[in-house]
Amino acid sequence: MTKPLDGLLVVALEQAVAAPLCSRKLADAGARVIKLERPEGDFARDYDTLVNGESAYFVWLNRGKESVVMDLGDANDRALFEALIAKADVFLQNLKPGVMDKLGYPISALRHKFPQLICCSISGYSVAGPYAKRKAYDLLVQAESGLSSITGGPEAPARVGVSVVDIATGMNAYEGILEALLRRANTGEGGEVQVSLFGSMAEWMSVPLLQTAGGKPPQRMGFAHPTVAPYGVFETKGGIPILISIQNDREWVVLAEKVLRRPDLARHPRMATNVARVANRVEMDSLIADDFAQRPIDTLAAELDAAEIAYGRVNDVHGLLTHPHLALTTVDTPSGPTRMPVPAALHVGADVTYGPVPALGTDTARVRNEFIGN
Repeated sequence: MTKPLDGLLVVALEQAVAAPLCSRKLADAGARVIKLERPEGDFARDYDTLVNGESAYFVWLNRGKESVVMDLGDANDRALFEALIAKADVFLQNLKPGVMDKLGYPISALRHKFPQLICCSISGYSVAGPYAKRKAYDLLVQAESGLSSITGGPEAPARVGVSVVDIATGMNAYEGILEALLRRANTGEGGEVQVSLFGSMAEWMSVPLLQTAGGKPPQRMGFAHPTVAPYGVFETKGGIPILISIQNDREWVVLAEKVLRRPDLARHPRMATNVARVANRVEMDSLIADDFAQRPIDTLAAELDAAEIAYGRVNDVHGLLTHPHLALTTVDTPSGPTRMPVPAALHVGADVTYGPVPALGTDTARVRNEFIGN
């Protein structure tokens, strides 16, 4: 089956996480992605050696790309860069704001010279504004955006356990590029997309911002939900934790009557509405905890399933590795094949196959010969 972006050429001057995630999504969708790397390579190549000697981050983010080593201070490499851009549909870069200008390739000039080109720039805080020149990485923005202040338990802020800022930014860039491609299909004109790590996380923080502006800033509550109850972790018999989620008052009635076997709680004025349950969370959680502590987890899970109450086991990563719903695909790397999760969005009827992770500079000579003939 033809992939959605077959025939498109993407030139990616990128490193780390956000931009490589975006270009990997484009490659997964069928685009030809030429990744431009410094002579020492994308520094994410050296984060660890846990995938057959390769970096876990790099393997995750760079399948299906071609690696070309390039030094834009070198005249021959500049000629290759210009030849690539002349034929590209998309140019993606996440250099520090102003660096493209210093290199002699301001985005405005590229857009003027190649009106069909779509340029996407990823930055820390944006290309303008008081923090535009600051370096910014995932954890820094988790802290700066307030995300860490609502993550973790009451005792201290915490980092989200994956690179959530980079991931959000990469997905926003992918979305913006797809929108620009759709617009170009209608108008024939390219465009410029700007995405920042801070802006990505500020948008994700909309609910806490609105709650704070409304006079009730969210508090760190560990596994509990600040505005929905009951929604959190309770221990079953033997100390095994289980997480339940009641999203509305109808579900509360079902939980009270069919699982807790306490029909009196279903419409009790201190429990009948979500607002009341949040206000009386300590009392409600205590009732649930006492009940669940008497039941083995398998017995309780069966009752929750029968009542169609949402729940989940509190797994660690080893639990994910053996999870019955984990779907994996094989990806080749320079050091041998590895198994990775398939993307969340699947095209029904299409094979889930992706290109290999490139070794540093493995495509340099071939791409140079293709685009400038030497």
